Amino acid sequence: MKTSDFDYFLPEELIAQTPVYPRDSSRLLVYDREKKKIEHKHFYDIKNYLKKGDVLVRNNTRVLPARMFGYTKNGGKVEVLLLKRFNLNEWEVLVKPGKKARVGAKLTLSEELSLEVISNIEETGSRVVRFDYNGVFEDIIARIGEMPLPPYITEKLKDQNRYQTVYAKEDGSAAAPTAGLHF
Repeated sequence: MKTSDFDYFLPEELIAQTPVYPRDSSRLLVYDREKKKIEHKHFYDIKNYLKKGDVLVRNNTRVLPARMFGYTKNGGKVEVLLLKRFNLNEWEVLVKPGKKARVGAKLTLSEELSLEVISNIEETGSRVVRFDYNGVFEDIIARIGEMPLPPYITEKLKDQNRYQTVYAKEDGSAAAPTAGLHF
């Protein structure tokens, strides 16, 4: 099986750019396998389709404003995406362009936040970096970071909490769960 087996055409005008209000009124497609019939419902109808023994999995992590922009010591522009925290100051990140993030490279993201690349993770193309900052790291990224949205969501929301699912509790996601934006 290939991921291309799941490719299909979706007109841009049908891609929701913002979460619907109220959230539970988002659309829900229901497929009845026995009747081979499609029904168009709303998310609040989901309770009518769950049966005893069904499992519904939800991701309750909050999305961090994990996308940041900065520059190299020579003024080259870079984009940094936080992926995984290892300890207080070290993270796995993606850096674009990667060639500007060789081991030992120092990048400035703001007056109060910079990083040094300390290693490469060859399998993924990501980097391990050590942040240097003045203040509380989470407060700094809340000020300078952006929500990491997929490229097909182009409209930015003024209220960053609207990028969170209604059941998000603990910080930790590096990307917005786009389907979950509507739950």
